[in-house]
Amino acid sequence: MTNQPHTRLDPRYSDEKATAKPWSEAQALLTSAELFWISTVRPDGRPHVTPLPAVWSSGALHFCTGPEERKARNLAANPQVVLTTGTNTWDRGYDLVVEGEAVRVTEEDRLRELAAAWEAKYGSFWHFEVRNGCFHHGAGHAFVFSVAPGTVFGFGKGDPFSQTRWRFSRED
Repeated sequence: MTNQPHTRLDPRYSDEKATAKPWSEAQALLTSAELFWISTVRPDGRPHVTPLPAVWSSGALHFCTGPEERKARNLAANPQVVLTTGTNTWDRGYDLVVEGEAVRVTEEDRLRELAAAWEAKYGSFWHFEVRNGCFHHGAGHAFVFSVAPGTVFGFGKGDPFSQTRWRFSRED
């Protein structure tokens, strides 16, 4: 993603001495985060949340899932997702919430790049072969999705507490 987001510190949820975190720092956190929580919506409207690894590449988060898994079936009906990462502490760390649309990646050269990124980040257990527009691992295969952020929220915890919003689109 080449466009820079509109950045805003929300004073309602931020200490007086807080400043908005630069987008480059948020991207660095997304790149280094090991675990994300994905929220999707079931066809009947109930939420579904599950942890998964993800890779930040070319301005988007990428994750994979088996085609029969609940999240894949949810995405077939509604591609809107939220991916969350951060710390489970109250007074230290930084949390990020990425809102966007999950778009399936099927182009094999791009999948090979992403497979290499997965293995570089998570180790050889996450070695994927690429064929037929999917990641293959052992006897199974997985769809790969890209989520370019529409809006990202950042929550600084501790001294100072802060809430930063990066908006890539005009929607509210």
